[in-house]
Amino acid sequence: MPAAMATWLVTIAQLPTEDPAARMRVLRTLESLGAAIMREGAYILPDSAANRQAVDALADYIAKSGGSAHVLQVQSSSVAQEESFQRLFDRSGRYEALVKTVESLRVGFGHSDPGAISRVLNKQRREFDAIAALDFFPTQARSRAQQALEEADTAVKKLRSAIPPQAARAAGERLQRRIWATRKPPWADRLACAWLVRRFIDPEATLVWLEQGDDAPLDAVGFAYVGAHFSANESRVAYEEMLARLDLQRNPALSKIGRIVHFLEVGGDAVPEAAGVQTLLQGAQRRAAGVEEWFAEAEKTFDLLFEAYYEPARKA
Repeated sequence: MPAAMATWLVTIAQLPTEDPAARMRVLRTLESLGAAIMREGAYILPDSAANRQAVDALADYIAKSGGSAHVLQVQSSSVAQEESFQRLFDRSGRYEALVKTVESLRVGFGHSDPGAISRVLNKQRREFDAIAALDFFPTQARSRAQQALEEADTAVKKLRSAIPPQAARAAGERLQRRIWATRKPPWADRLACAWLVRRFIDPEATLVWLEQGDDAPLDAVGFAYVGAHFSANESRVAYEEMLARLDLQRNPALSKIGRIVHFLEVGGDAVPEAAGVQTLLQGAQRRAAGVEEWFAEAEKTFDLLFEAYYEPARKA
């Protein structure tokens, strides 16, 4: 429960209608300030000297651009209203999404280059800083996100210190920063393999989509075609083979995705989600201008599947 009633800045604005660029600039400025929308045309921020200066300048810009704006300084009339205002600024969902991403990086421990994982962590740390900068009323979600980042960073440092360069090469560093090649046309297996490589095995991989009959580059790691380093066999599609050989099949989320990919490629035991994934991949194919765009859309589908299936490890 809030200890005291805060003062708020409410901007009532009629945005410019004749100048789309000015309208977009106003909306982006409000977003960058962390303003919450009370209703269409009404935006609220906690009162502070910095926020007051920013919204006054924005109101002046709106007026000069053909709109109108009034900045009101208001106070909550009750504890319930104060709490409802504060809920407009709840960043818990963004923190939780960040925690999920950070925890999912553990799947790559022992397979992905610790340096590559560190770079992903640095990106997540910048995302945390961006969220925290506009988190006017911190909750436990912020602390959990910060703890997840610190624990992951400590774990990666241990990986780096525990594996000398020679051992790292023997343990599979040959799969890092490589060219990965497969053949056109892509479908579920090839798309899923490429996603697995980029997400968990070699985040800095260069992907090559070969025309039929073309030879792969001599130093490339081939996947999902006959004679490739990772290829399908009688019981597994290439994605499942990659999971098995890189000891990733113990991750339930990746294994569930494997069952969908297997069914879409060769049939077998029906998977309820397969029809939806097939529709999404077909839709992505139709609107993509080429293979790279198709893969970029497919990555989103597999990311969402992983997020849906992923369960963080329970702490003892």
